[in-house]
Amino acid sequence: MRILAMDVGDKRIGMAVSDALGWTAQGIDTLERRSHKYDMEYISKVLEQYKPVKIVVGLPKNMNGTLGQQSEKVKSFVSELKRYFSGEIVYWDERLTTLSAHRAMLEADLSRKKRKKRVDQVAAVLILQSYLDSLSKMQDK
Repeated sequence: MRILAMDVGDKRIGMAVSDALGWTAQGIDTLERRSHKYDMEYISKVLEQYKPVKIVVGLPKNMNGTLGQQSEKVKSFVSELKRYFSGEIVYWDERLTTLSAHRAMLEADLSRKKRKKRVDQVAAVLILQSYLDSLSKMQDK
């Protein structure tokens, strides 16, 4: 029962997937966006490969919790994604995940070039792990 996560940006979409038990998140890829058709074909291949039961999409919120222009772009993307995926799609607050991803990669001493390529994937991992942890806490109650 895998869960896929996406960190959707204008130029890239970082992706992560859970293990079969839904405990841990692993980065799988970063899609360099080219065109609507290319992006959806690529995502369709990822869906076929991992067969997720759910997709968690990072929703960028302002620090005060309001939704901005980028949130509207993500919602528009999800509307299109629903044409390719019939399972549940969940929005997850992604505030500070990109910043946390940059910090983690700086601590790992990755070069600027490598950080730029991987930041969206690492952000997707952070989004998914946060979601998985919240599910675990709910089950513990």
